[in-house]
Amino acid sequence: MAESSEQLELFPPAPLELPDYRIRESVRARHVSIKVHLNGEIEVVVPRGFDHNQVPDLLQRRRDWLWRSQLRLAHQTATLTDDHFEQKPSQIEVRSRHQTWQVDYQPASTRTLAMTQSGPQTLLLRGPIDNHTACADLLRQWLSRKARAEFAPWLRELSFVLNLPFSRISIRGQKTRWASCSSNQNISLNYKLLFLPPELVHYVFVHELCHTVHMNHSTAFWHLVEEKQANHQQYRDQIRDGWQYVPRWVETQA
Repeated sequence: MAESSEQLELFPPAPLELPDYRIRESVRARHVSIKVHLNGEIEVVVPRGFDHNQVPDLLQRRRDWLWRSQLRLAHQTATLTDDHFEQKPSQIEVRSRHQTWQVDYQPASTRTLAMTQSGPQTLLLRGPIDNHTACADLLRQWLSRKARAEFAPWLRELSFVLNLPFSRISIRGQKTRWASCSSNQNISLNYKLLFLPPELVHYVFVHELCHTVHMNHSTAFWHLVEEKQANHQQYRDQIRDGWQYVPRWVETQA
């Protein structure tokens, strides 16, 4: 008699049908990549001119991985509070600077939405405030300006203290990276760093400044990181879950 066994599966079987996905062409892409974003959205990045008809077969081969990735995200987000999922935030928690900003909304008959700072740490959005996408767009623009004002002097000072000079700083809203450093020593920071505790932002800054010396993650690079920030491993571990600090409205874009 053939031996049989009962196995307790870590994940339930993947459904037969493919999940919803969207395709984005990129002039910089050299091959197809599949990304599962924090909101569960599946994005397939393809080189310019790639045959979109090939995508379903590619996804079918990765069907189990996609299903498990979505399940992991669902499990991780289950512990988040309701305000994490607000479409229009009533507050913005700028943990990196120990600030809490109030967000007020005022309906008006104007065709365009406008934002002003109506108090020391209060933002007022006035106009067609039922347009959640427009509200989020304005708030993301504010995050970008806020990040430049807060992070540029902070990074320059740390660069001087660590004796690790860089060329230029830019602020972006990357989906998959907290920051990056180019071969020209230009550092790009994600405005979503505003939501992280300051010690994690400090670690990201140290990490990128060390890339001005080593453009890789070699042993020499990590030795330099440890030299510039003792016990860096604890922050390296913590930042893997840093996305949980970023509210959903920041990630959701039309």
